[in-house]
Amino acid sequence: VQLQASGGGLVQAGGSLRLSCAASGRTFSNYAMGWFRQAPGKEREFVASINRSGGNTEYADSVKGRFTISRENAKNTVYLQMNSLKPEDTAVYYCAADRTTWASMASTRPGHYDYWGQGTQVTVSS
Repeated sequence: VQLQASGGGLVQAGGSLRLSCAASGRTFSNYAMGWFRQAPGKEREFVASINRSGGNTEYADSVKGRFTISRENAKNTVYLQMNSLKPEDTAVYYCAADRTTWASMASTRPGHYDYWGQGTQVTVSS
């Protein structure tokens, strides 16, 4: 599956952005999806994930209550709505697809993901 992330940009602290990740090439509903991010000099970290149907989600503690992951299987797209952004949210954000056979799975582990998008830059100014 090919993944194309978009929607990043420069925003002031307290602002909002919505990231999108469009998938092509395979049956999108067969994949759990995740968002990860990587700041300069830091390791890639988990942000949010959603299972194949969209009924199960997971969030990193640092984004709970501020970010929302969702998906539209009919549009082959997963979203990350980011509100109340903080400077520490600045990073390159990556979407990823996990061809899990577990319907409820929404993994937080990057090693579980089979395909990755190219990333989109999010910069939050103070």
